[in-house]
Amino acid sequence: MSQAIEITTFRLASGLTINEFITANSDIDPWLRKQPGFVSRHICERDDGFVVDMLVWEAAEAGHRAANGVTTEMAASPVHASIDQSTVEWTIATVRHSFNCDGSTW
Repeated sequence: MSQAIEITTFRLASGLTINEFITANSDIDPWLRKQPGFVSRHICERDDGFVVDMLVWEAAEAGHRAANGVTTEMAASPVHASIDQSTVEWTIATVRHSFNCDGSTW
């Protein structure tokens, strides 16, 4: 089974900073840690102001299950109001090739 990468890009709601967005995730991060197949999460801010939220999953199916949970189980999270929903682009894809800094593959 191959890992999968979930990438969501979006702009923050008007007037919010990346640090405020990260704070708004205070209930999402612990929830993600409990999700089957969760590996890691990385939040970045591009020079153009878009946020890149990247999650690594043990398999694409795990990412799809969690994405559904974020919109149902975690529907009351303040994170949703911190995102300009009209700018959201979401995708998940199975990893086809990867290697570590030491050159090993997995």
